[in-house]
Parts: sequence; C-alpha cells; structure tokens
Amino acid sequence: MSLRSIHLPKFPECWESCGSCAAGKVFILELLVQPGDQVDRDDTILTLETGKVALDIPSPFSGRVLEIHVTAGDTVGEGALLATLEED
Repeated sequence: MSLRSIHLPKFPECWESCGSCAAGKVFILELLVQPGDQVDRDDTILTLETGKVALDIPSPFSGRVLEIHVTAGDTVGEGALLATLEED
C-alpha cells in the first residue's frame, strides 16, 4: 500500500474566463468524506463553489482516507492539497 495525495485539479479554461476562479473565489462548499472512510476511484470527495457553479471533485484513487487537509468554507486554489489516502 502507498500514500497518495489528492490535489485540486487545474482549473478548466471556462473557470478562468468567468472571473471567479481567477480572482481566487473558489471555496469548499461541502466535504463528503472523513478520515477512515473507504473511497473508490471517481467517488466524489468534496464539492467546490465558484460563485456561479458547484463542482464535485472526484477521488483519482481508491483507498482509505487518512487525512482531510481542508474544511468547509476554505478558499482554495489550483494544486491545493485536499486529502491523503492510503491506496489499496
């Protein structure tokens, strides 16, 4: 087993053009997992809010959540560390 970090993916061009993301107005709306939870690849781990749209962020790996590095209401940017998993 190995540890895997989940980071906020690169913002799509459409996010940058709307202005909210470029202005750093992306925040964690809701956390859907907590330490100890088992997730599969593509399970939604949290929801972001840009001011115009809510966006689900999926896990790129399967495994057990070891740590969540953000809380609801946190403002986040591209590449932000979101969670650490112990990969299956």
